[in-house]
Amino acid sequence: MKKNHLKIIVSIAFLMLFSACNTVKRVADNQHLLINNNLTINDKKVVNDTISNLLYQKPNTRLPIPYTTIPLRLYLYNTARPNIDSILHADYYSQPEKMKRKSRFLSRKQLEKRIESKANFNRWLKRTGEAPVIVDTALTRKSITRLESYYKTNGWFNAKAKYKINKTEDKKASIDYIITTGKPYTFDTVSSKINSTEVEKIYNEHKDKSLLKAGKQYRISNVYEEEDRIVELMRDNGVYHFSQDYVSFVGDTILGNNKMNIETIIEDRLIREEETSRREPFKIYKVKDVNIYTNSSFKNRNQVIKDTTIYDGYNIYSIGKLKYKPRALTNSVFITPDAVFKDKNRPLTSRKISDLRTFKYPNIDYVENPDTTLTANIFLTPLKKFELEFSAEALQSNIQTIGFSVNPSLLIRNVFNAAETLEISGFTSIGASKDANNDDDKFFDINELGANLKLTIPRLFSPFNTEKIIPKHMFPTTRLTVAASSQTNIGLDKQSFTGSFNYRWYPNNTVTNKLDLFNVQFVKNLNTSNYFNVYDNSYDSLNTIAQTSGFIGTNSNLGIPTEADTFLSLIESGTYDSILSEDDLDTANAINERKQRLTEDNLIFATNFSYVKDRRDNLADEDFSIFKARVELAGNLFSLTSRVLGLEKNADDKQELFNVAFSQYIKTELDYIKHWRLGYKNVLAVRTFFGIAIPYGNSTNIPFSKSFFAGGANDNRAWSAYNLGPGSLETTNEFNEANLKIALSAEQRFNLFGPLNGAIFIDAGNIWNVLDDIEDEEATFSGIKSLKDIAVGSGFGIRYDFNFFVLRGDIGFKTYDPSYSDGNRWFNDYNFSNAVYNIGINYPF
Repeated sequence: MKKNHLKIIVSIAFLMLFSACNTVKRVADNQHLLINNNLTINDKKVVNDTISNLLYQKPNTRLPIPYTTIPLRLYLYNTARPNIDSILHADYYSQPEKMKRKSRFLSRKQLEKRIESKANFNRWLKRTGEAPVIVDTALTRKSITRLESYYKTNGWFNAKAKYKINKTEDKKASIDYIITTGKPYTFDTVSSKINSTEVEKIYNEHKDKSLLKAGKQYRISNVYEEEDRIVELMRDNGVYHFSQDYVSFVGDTILGNNKMNIETIIEDRLIREEETSRREPFKIYKVKDVNIYTNSSFKNRNQVIKDTTIYDGYNIYSIGKLKYKPRALTNSVFITPDAVFKDKNRPLTSRKISDLRTFKYPNIDYVENPDTTLTANIFLTPLKKFELEFSAEALQSNIQTIGFSVNPSLLIRNVFNAAETLEISGFTSIGASKDANNDDDKFFDINELGANLKLTIPRLFSPFNTEKIIPKHMFPTTRLTVAASSQTNIGLDKQSFTGSFNYRWYPNNTVTNKLDLFNVQFVKNLNTSNYFNVYDNSYDSLNTIAQTSGFIGTNSNLGIPTEADTFLSLIESGTYDSILSEDDLDTANAINERKQRLTEDNLIFATNFSYVKDRRDNLADEDFSIFKARVELAGNLFSLTSRVLGLEKNADDKQELFNVAFSQYIKTELDYIKHWRLGYKNVLAVRTFFGIAIPYGNSTNIPFSKSFFAGGANDNRAWSAYNLGPGSLETTNEFNEANLKIALSAEQRFNLFGPLNGAIFIDAGNIWNVLDDIEDEEATFSGIKSLKDIAVGSGFGIRYDFNFFVLRGDIGFKTYDPSYSDGNRWFNDYNFSNAVYNIGINYPF
């Protein structure tokens, strides 16, 4: 019955869409629907988004999918009835008998609600849809004027444009825009006329950075940018009263040969008095005094300053006893006493003080003194020293039917009187396991407890002077983090400890550097006997082999953990070499190696450096690139000091610290993302990733937490997370990982209507083992020939933009599956039943 209902609904929807597919359904007989704009520039037909966006009329929005021209929003609009209120009135309210008959089944109120819902749905169709674009000759002429203006402001002073409307008998039309640009004008002589000596001196010192140069094509945008450059240049070199009003440009095109002269004119300062005004040359201003008021809140406006400190030329004032070390305050101020005025120092100071998280956004003003000096006043309003937050949630997951968690946190500001912040947070959770492992307490048998401490220092905390290497304008910070957690009845019941000491700084507006001087991770597995309860696919494979070997009966199951561990020990000792097949032996040995690796305790002492270059102007930017690089070295300090520390080797010839073999490896990651804006809300996004982690010295493999995996909502979306690879290996392991990864993705994102967006994508990549202790040829990377094992997924997605986040749903289809034999890898499972349905927050890259 449900299937029949679904078929009826789908059929009705298709009928409605089909009836709307007549694009001229809402076009009057004397009107024409605009279906296309054709651009011809200098006798060549072109496609140019910049020029097309200048036109006042554009065809109805179409889905930006290759080889499709579906005006979906127009179809939605055509589905709506143009005069729904009159229709509903005629169908219902003007027919009393019909209303009476309907009222036998529905109350009057219910009937009116039903009629209202029809009207609201019709309004939604019109609001979500898009009215047909009717050719309007008045707007077409305005487009011609705009086109000519655009070309003339970009150097084509003799540009001409005209149009031709091509009408058809089916009430459709296209418009041809024919543009003849002529030759562009270029600068011949670039000169300047500056009256103020000081201004002329500054201008000439930086003349090589001018955007107006001889031989360069005239563009009005370059003139505006040159004006901004001059204003910024002057105000950052002491010309306090300088503004855009003093800069102008005069062009001369009488030379012929498409050449023009341009002159930059900078006038003297205009001083207005009561009844007169006069001009005089600009003067260079210096900042004489910098006053810092540490508690200038509104409630303290009438309080008397009782504590005054002079430090490094700065005057620091406090109503009560000063609670901050003077150096912590002055280190956050870029405005320097007895230095030339630089306007850029104000926003730098505001940003630095805000980053302290100790004060509200500062108020900074300058007071002009009679002797061409300035006094800078910085007013700070302290935030509360303590800030307590508390959150709680109820949750459900694949391991628990119900769970509850509590997350308190405390923020302490100005901990050591140098604007440091200390964050202390904790979490605790309890839950009911779906497996009910604990017979004594089957309800709340899962618990997790943890604590985290994070100290942030607003400078580089170092015994060395790093100001020359990383000056304060790079906004350096130091962060010390310590965390511990413990789990019960979750997986292998891990206890973990992590600690890190890192520096972060910003060399410029696009680059972020981070150096983890040390990053320590210690993980101890308390319940390794639960391994086969967690990794049940490995258990099923081992159980089948045990039945085949005769270790247990055909209808029996291996006991966990004793029988399973005993069977693995016998296989390792060679007892079953003559009984089991080579494939079964390989599978059992692989299960044993994986078990040992995933149940061993881990000790990682690493140092890493990361570099990020983000060219986004803002979060709304649709044309940018991001490059990320990261290098990590682990275990070298322990290896170099092993003799001093007296480290001993275990049975596997690995050195141990605290009875745990420490990890030693080098890991590198490269990640590049590029977005191209193809049109309005139409973006092509590409991502490439390469990562490799090579064990050496004290390690023969990479710790699980540092390895790579493939698949998932942000990776290859045709496979679930951890279900792809390694290589062409077809495995039933729950968590597949390796130490080499290649990932490539391309995605076109486009708007459907309103906040609803669509996407089509292709993902490619895989993981492999390389230079470690895995010898399976199918799983290892052996050179260029292994690239044939790169898996390819493709699909489409729907995204709903809530402004502050994007809810994303993607469907991925296995297009090229390397787990199949060579020659039979394309489109084997390319269907909805084998597709992977991904839900995510925000975009994958």
